[in-house]
Amino acid sequence: MEVEVTVLAFGIAREIIQDTAKTWILPESSDVGTFRKALEEKFPALGLLKSYMIAVNQQYAADDLLLEARDEIAIIPPVSGG
Repeated sequence: MEVEVTVLAFGIAREIIQDTAKTWILPESSDVGTFRKALEEKFPALGLLKSYMIAVNQQYAADDLLLEARDEIAIIPPVSGG
C-alpha cells in the first residue's frame, strides 16, 4: 500500500524543486527520514544546503515520525535574518 502526501516547498527549496506544491506517493510505513533521503536523491541540490527542516502538518518533525495519507509536508530552508 502507498501513502499520498502533499509537499510544499519554500525559499531556495522551491527553486530547487521548481514548484511550490507537489503530490508525492510514498511506500507505506515511510517516515520523515526516508522521505528526506528520497527527496535528496531526486533533488541532490537539497543535500547541499547547510540545513533544512521538514514540518508535517505545520509542526517541525523528527526523522522517525511516520507519515500518513494526506499529510502536508513542508520543506523549510535555512533562514537568515538581520
